[in-house]
Amino acid sequence: MSGAGALEVRASSLGRNLLGGVKLAFFLRVGALDFRAAPLDFVLLVALDMAVWILAAAARAGFEGAYDPAALPTYLAGVLLVLAVALAVSVACRDRGRLMLIAVALVASDPVFELVGVALPPLARAIGNGAVLLAVFLAWSWLVSVRAVLVAAGRGRRQLVAGALAVSAMTAISLAVFPQIDAWQPPQEEEATPLAEEEVFHAQGELIERALAAIRRGRPGVPELYFVGFAPDASQDVFLHEMRFVKRLFDERFGAAGRSIALVSSEAALEELPIATVTNLRRALERVGEAMNPDEDVLFLYITAHGGLDHALSAVQPPLEVMPLTPTALARMLQDAGIKWRVIVVSACYSGGFIEPLRDANTLVITAAAADRSSFGCESGRDFTYFGEAYFREALARTRSFAAAFDLAKGIVARQEAAEKLAPSEPQIWLGEALAGQLRHLPLTGEKPHP
Repeated sequence: MSGAGALEVRASSLGRNLLGGVKLAFFLRVGALDFRAAPLDFVLLVALDMAVWILAAAARAGFEGAYDPAALPTYLAGVLLVLAVALAVSVACRDRGRLMLIAVALVASDPVFELVGVALPPLARAIGNGAVLLAVFLAWSWLVSVRAVLVAAGRGRRQLVAGALAVSAMTAISLAVFPQIDAWQPPQEEEATPLAEEEVFHAQGELIERALAAIRRGRPGVPELYFVGFAPDASQDVFLHEMRFVKRLFDERFGAAGRSIALVSSEAALEELPIATVTNLRRALERVGEAMNPDEDVLFLYITAHGGLDHALSAVQPPLEVMPLTPTALARMLQDAGIKWRVIVVSACYSGGFIEPLRDANTLVITAAAADRSSFGCESGRDFTYFGEAYFREALARTRSFAAAFDLAKGIVARQEAAEKLAPSEPQIWLGEALAGQLRHLPLTGEKPHP
């Protein structure tokens, strides 16, 4: 056969294998005869899969950056894992002659999953439930892989059991053992880091000390409100803008001037505000706890940042490596500071995860989203997140009741999300019965129990 003829045959075989992979992925009628399973067919299919893998990674990065050769060993390890699975299934099914056919079937659908994977991040942001979407994607991949084994090895009970076990092991190893690395890395932006400058670095120590020293002690017999703000993510300026407004609101409208402190990570405010590290938050809460009359005064703690599915809040302040804040860590800090009465508002994706660790009879917890939902509006260039604007700028302008303001803000956010066809964020609230009574003693809130 001439070289051109051989090339045509291989191209035809590659096309048949890709078509068979599409049929496998979308559960269309397909059989073993739809695949070509010579060793060279497998090699060509893997090479094409790798090209699609790199292209999909580049698409996710917006085609900016460069190919990362460090990802190649992980990809090749995955190919070896597929061959090991194919061997294990062929041995278990007592038909080693089907080893290469099983291997081809297992990788034939890879381009489909790579291309669908490009759409996952924007889709997760749109529906606001990335964890469920990822679980569906993994379940789909698992089912298609088991189907590939049954098509290639036969549809008997032995093949089903061997295929399900082998594919499950392959999936577990891929997720738990192999490093999760993209073939295409976005460009690393070299940005100035003012905090690295000696004068700015040392000024930060003075800022936190002055801010802590300025917190006045409470007056016995006069219930008062204390305010602590915490915005630990310097990557977007919306958190700084929002925190400035909220602190001013509490200083001027709720009488917290002299009893308030805002911690914000932002390169634009390094000479204005102490940075929002977990250590600084702990110190602020300890100082507030010392200044408060514990049986009378109430703390209002406002936190704004990005949130993750693990309910930890993003923490960014170059060039420092700063720890994220978790719900359990916050609960421990408040307990250690001896702060009895507290109102806590968390504006972040998945912030509903803060409610359970913080809920008690003495606490009001308000979150911008449910534990499995995204919130919106945390883009650079904005002055407020959706929930921050609804709660602090709009709702608290109409009522001084923190709980009643939640009801107003929840409705405002729901209407905005519906108008923009966004997945509902479902803001959450917990109001302890004892705190509901205590808030009524604060002259500037007039709080009423939440229904």
